[in-house]
Amino acid sequence: MASTFQIEIVTPDRKFFEGEVSMVIARTLEGDVGILRDHVPTVSPLSIGVIKIKKDDKILEATCSGGFISTDEDKATIITDSAEWPEEIDVERAEAAKKRAEERLKKNSENIDTLRAQIALNKAINRIRVSKGE
Repeated sequence: MASTFQIEIVTPDRKFFEGEVSMVIARTLEGDVGILRDHVPTVSPLSIGVIKIKKDDKILEATCSGGFISTDEDKATIITDSAEWPEEIDVERAEAAKKRAEERLKKNSENIDTLRAQIALNKAINRIRVSKGE
């Protein structure tokens, strides 16, 4: 059996996940990073993406809207604005958010905050993909 370590994923409104796991994969600004027990201590900013958690030979996936991951030899902590399991995702709401963001980006107006619209689009696409298990 693989060695395990403690992971804690925290959002502003709840402790999203806490437990012993054998691996975590998260998307940082520089690409995906895999965390195992005895990982070198680091702090890295996270991108919008998927958190993959290997626990009891099962892979759990959740959305992540960015944030930070902090690791040491026997614990990793993820702090994010939001995280969702696939069954928690309101797909209709995500599809509507995607459509709104795409329309804002098409307008190309000075009154549109394109960075904010692009972030909204990326979050919506991420939520849709995770809800479908992609």
